[in-house]
Amino acid sequence: MRWLLNLAGTYRMLIKACWFQLFVCSCLVSASSAGEEVWRGADLSYVNELEDCGAVYRVNGKRTDPYEIFASKGANLVRLRLWHTPDWTRYGTLEDVHKSIARARAQGMRVLLDFHYSDDWADPATQTAPAAWRGAHSIDDLETLLYEYTRDVLLALNAENRLPEMVQIGNEVNSGIAHLDEKRDHWNQNPERNVRLLNAGIRAVRDLERALDTRIQVVLHIAQPENVDAWLHAALQLGIEDFEVLGISYYAQWSDVPLSGLGDVVRHLANRYDKTVAVVETAYAWTLDWNDHANNILGQDGLEPGYPANPEGQRRYLTDLMGTVLAAGGLGIIYWEPAWISTHCRTRWGKGSHWENAALFDFRRSELLDGVEFFGYDQELLTR
Repeated sequence: MRWLLNLAGTYRMLIKACWFQLFVCSCLVSASSAGEEVWRGADLSYVNELEDCGAVYRVNGKRTDPYEIFASKGANLVRLRLWHTPDWTRYGTLEDVHKSIARARAQGMRVLLDFHYSDDWADPATQTAPAAWRGAHSIDDLETLLYEYTRDVLLALNAENRLPEMVQIGNEVNSGIAHLDEKRDHWNQNPERNVRLLNAGIRAVRDLERALDTRIQVVLHIAQPENVDAWLHAALQLGIEDFEVLGISYYAQWSDVPLSGLGDVVRHLANRYDKTVAVVETAYAWTLDWNDHANNILGQDGLEPGYPANPEGQRRYLTDLMGTVLAAGGLGIIYWEPAWISTHCRTRWGKGSHWENAALFDFRRSELLDGVEFFGYDQELLTR
């Protein structure tokens, strides 16, 4: 009798596993039938700079091009940030982006271009307009500057056959974009202004699409899932226009939403707003140790219960995150700076990398870690 009960229990477990796989596969097939390929992305904005600083990336001890590494592991998308006219770095410029897009295309990967609309980092706390726009005397002037800049960048890339497949209008725009005065222009003080500027960027993309007879997906990007619903509801009330993808930054260190609750948020946003949802920035620590003189950004408070800060914990977290997003009908995830390893170069805050414990390489040998396996998650699920 015991063997029969054990057999029945095994049968029930197999049935549950099959139903789970069918559910996730149905989400993937649905996305595919809608013309959407699952996003298995990597933000590689730092790679050119890091290699100039001597960075080496290894697979089984062999030095390998990082773009080749991620493409071979299933990555199909590269995200790249663009600053307007930075005077503190020669990277993140249009020239640098040209080079990075060529590298992505050589590996068969698509590109998401992330317009920061700033000369420096843009995030929920800081959205400073480029110095070149400081002379704008009105919202009309600023709107024209932002529109023409977006259009001209895309035209320049198109001239070299490097037009991105996707464009992100602003980076973590919780507080708006292109502030001339951080307090006066903040989203909470003047949301109408910020919606006008976001619409100007979107309109530039749409006008260029028509002129070139091509298609470019437009992404709007909000930091942390708990902030998206209220922000987007207000933006839609104020007339935000014509974008396809709702992008979210999701880091456990700064979010109130646990991994177990993320699927509900993705599903709610997709259903309420009829938009495709993707996690366009995420990462997870494989250690809490360090190997340079730059402090680690992700620490103990960036860990999710059940996922320790070790290579296996990083791999399981990323695989479960991808599965959660896809099962909720989301588009996929993009890992932020998986190649930001330590070098002899300095940031403005220290020598080395502030992300070395969250990269997908062991900082002692620059050897690829198993966390990279999440890029092939959906392929594995559909074929096994």
